[in-house]
Amino acid sequence: MSVQVTLPDGSCREVVQGTTIGQLAQAIGPGLARAALAGKIDGRACDLNTPIVADCNVTILTARDPDGAFVLRHTAAHVLAMAVKRLYPGAILEDGPATDTGFFYDIMMPAPVGPDDFPRIEEEMKKIVADDLPVSRRELPRDEAIRLFRDRNEPFKVETIEALAEGETISIYEMGEFADLCRGPHLASTASVKAFSIQSVAGAYRKGDAAREQLVRFHGLAFADKKELKEYLHLLEEAKKRDHRKIGQELDLFSFHEEGPGFPFFHPKGTVLYNELLAFIRAELRDRDYVEIRTPMILNEELWHRSGHWDNYRENMYFTHLDDRAFAIKPMNCPGGLLIYRSGLHSYRDLPMRIAEFGQVHRHELSGVLHGLIRVRCFTQDDAHVYCTPDQMCDEVEKIIDLMMHVYRTVGFDDVAIELSTRPPKSIGSDEMWERATAILENALAGREIQYKVNPGDGAFYGPKIDFHIKDCIGRSHQCGTIQADFSMPERFDLTYVGEDGERHRPVMIHRAIFGSIERFLGILIEHYAGNFPLWLAPVQARVLSLSQEQEAYADQVRKRLHDAGLRVETDVRNEKIGHKIREAELAKIPVMLVVGKKEAAEEMVAVRRHGLGDQGALSIDDCIASLQREIAEKRRTAEG
Repeated sequence: MSVQVTLPDGSCREVVQGTTIGQLAQAIGPGLARAALAGKIDGRACDLNTPIVADCNVTILTARDPDGAFVLRHTAAHVLAMAVKRLYPGAILEDGPATDTGFFYDIMMPAPVGPDDFPRIEEEMKKIVADDLPVSRRELPRDEAIRLFRDRNEPFKVETIEALAEGETISIYEMGEFADLCRGPHLASTASVKAFSIQSVAGAYRKGDAAREQLVRFHGLAFADKKELKEYLHLLEEAKKRDHRKIGQELDLFSFHEEGPGFPFFHPKGTVLYNELLAFIRAELRDRDYVEIRTPMILNEELWHRSGHWDNYRENMYFTHLDDRAFAIKPMNCPGGLLIYRSGLHSYRDLPMRIAEFGQVHRHELSGVLHGLIRVRCFTQDDAHVYCTPDQMCDEVEKIIDLMMHVYRTVGFDDVAIELSTRPPKSIGSDEMWERATAILENALAGREIQYKVNPGDGAFYGPKIDFHIKDCIGRSHQCGTIQADFSMPERFDLTYVGEDGERHRPVMIHRAIFGSIERFLGILIEHYAGNFPLWLAPVQARVLSLSQEQEAYADQVRKRLHDAGLRVETDVRNEKIGHKIREAELAKIPVMLVVGKKEAAEEMVAVRRHGLGDQGALSIDDCIASLQREIAEKRRTAEG
């Protein structure tokens, strides 16, 4: 019996029922068969030896496909686990999913393990790959699967099986003497795992629960070939050089202290950077008719029950008591803004109301995930909430999208990817509300002709959202901005406006953040520019360097002229050689160096040097100021433009 197979290019093939994905790839061509890692039948990823039993759409996955790369990396995780079990027979496996660049595997180890052990584990992995072991799938009854993993001393696997719902398929993947509980899919053979590297180990609690067993999390990389792995390792080296924690210390921008773990301390230069970013976004909001509010940091428990945070976000919150009543430190700004809206009577003529708040929030993060400014416990959100009629909502979302793209391009990010995240398992509001809100976001994206990816189940608990992912100069993606459509909060807080008909109506609420967290965005920005900030953002924009101490008075005169013109400037009039002063200014990543000697003092000129570019020639003080002011006003990324 034959079945009809439709390929991604729309072409159709007739194959014998039971033909596997791998056999189909071979029939299409030997090149594709060699590159094939897995397949998809009607959108569901599967192994190459999966039979085709009915008419369907089929995709052959290679390493060029993100889904194919995930299969490769998933099998690499199994190869790591097998190597660890061979070298440490008492090791107990938890699980090991693929990541965007590799994999991790959580294992309870019978002995300490560290970087010195990586070469030995990698060598064992290479043996497993060289053995070209077939990777096969089996489906087992619950009792048989429990016996198998009990006999193998894998209590975590047994516990996972016992927690599965009755009737759920239990599948295992085997290669050589190794077996793992897994849904798959996987490669057909270990030989296809060609390029990998163990990068690190870290402590991890089982299921993320600090009350449970302490495991070791192995982090690894896996790529289709050694060239890709080498390129990515080079990228990691570049990322280390750009580490915002290292640059932040070198440039004296911020610090962290044991007295406040996870709470950043901004130094004077870091505070300048922080304030410049805020001043920029405030000016953009003012041009778009936003107003700004401030709300309290601590609000009573009842409010968080009403907003839904108590049921959906409590584990991330901090609590306290005042006057024998329970209060919470706000993890989000929106409930306070809702109270301000509710405090007055609003007409349809007032809408849309665009209300911004740069509010500091606190969220409990486990100590193991804290990471410089990127993951902190206290941060400022550049929040705004737009209250509008349902008819205005699509237009408002489109305007916010335009604002987002303008801001990202201005600060230096041209590559922006967009995701539409839909209803998560834990959520509030009716199905109708969610469908309506999702449709509005879809229409707004269509209105701007924006390509986007759907991220199922990753919306906020109160509404679907559009997420903005910016790509930095070394190709890393960072999720920053978000636009969230919310019909639920106005309902919960009984928000109303008086319509043209004189009746009360329910507004719609749009939550929006552009930077997301100011702190996190600064961390991304520091790494993107490696501390070489554009002139308009630089904490110190210019440094006046004297050739000798005889020019100290003139150097100070130049500094004062620039300072009075609004520039951030300092002097270096020490009794040091000019080469030494220039080197120090370069290391401090000062964008502009103004060298002054006898000639410059006599002619009221400055010799201009630019960081990384060298001598730019001499200018009068006035011309120098005018040139720098133009560059700042235009927010140029470099001196050239």
